Amino acid sequence: MIIASEKLPDGNFFKTPVATPVRTSAELGALLRERRKLLQLKQTDLAGIGNTGNRFIVDLENGKPTVQLQKVLDVLDLLGLEVLVRPRKGSL
Repeated sequence: MIIASEKLPDGNFFKTPVATPVRTSAELGALLRERRKLLQLKQTDLAGIGNTGNRFIVDLENGKPTVQLQKVLDVLDLLGLEVLVRPRKGSL
């Protein structure tokens, strides 16, 4: 696996809050696009680093709901992001 810190520019700052609820593929795509741009990466750069096609990155950022989950998790990892699953506020 590629170690993100070896391949990506320093991105210790992030415009979005520490934890951002994501409930749709479009919200996730927008969040990933923001992070990619913050790291000053082009879509083709991210595709190359992630060993995936540019079309996948485009689809992911556009919120395509049928992208492959493991590839999404790999891209999140490369961008220095992670998924946390927890009960929603007010739920059982």
